[in-house]
Amino acid sequence: MTSDSRRAGGGTLFTEPILVVNQKARLVETVTEFAVFDQHGRQLGAVVEVGQGLFRKTIRLFTNYDQFLSHRFEVRDIGGSVVLKVTRPAKMVRSRFLVTRADGTPIGEIAQENVFGKIRFSFTAGGQPVGQLRAENWRAWNFSITDAAGTEVARVTKTFAGVLKEAFTTADNYVVEVYDHLSDPLASMVVAAALTVDTALKQDQHDT
Repeated sequence: MTSDSRRAGGGTLFTEPILVVNQKARLVETVTEFAVFDQHGRQLGAVVEVGQGLFRKTIRLFTNYDQFLSHRFEVRDIGGSVVLKVTRPAKMVRSRFLVTRADGTPIGEIAQENVFGKIRFSFTAGGQPVGQLRAENWRAWNFSITDAAGTEVARVTKTFAGVLKEAFTTADNYVVEVYDHLSDPLASMVVAAALTVDTALKQDQHDT
């Protein structure tokens, strides 16, 4: 554990050094909703897929066609207020995510760079590169998040020694470790990417 990881978080999705994301979606995965906790097991918020009508839920339950349709997610704080919106437009081969604030103000874009090999997603804001998410080991769920200079600023893993094991007893969790307080747009892009990577990877695995 780094010294930065030991710092006291501010109790929000953007200030806690450790986020634990529960991957177990509800309702036989016809609705995507992930809870997000701090390292002590206190819930900080959730990621909720919105705009899912009965027809879309039926498609998701019985076919793989849903992976090609557009998806809209809301990142909500513990009070239920939307703090980020993430939209994945309909795709053919590569995934793309548009990140906005709650009022729709654009923040940036997360774009899949490759189809084969270790998956990579680039972060851009205002047309300029601000970072990247790279898979180091797909099966082991090891991902590195870097800034525009290539410096690692966060990691996504399946395990982290600092997390209270008794608070998270299932395998349906992954851990986001943010090394330092980040400024926007990178801070929002890191949270958006970390909280939607599970959905992106599951959809891409359906493609293979």
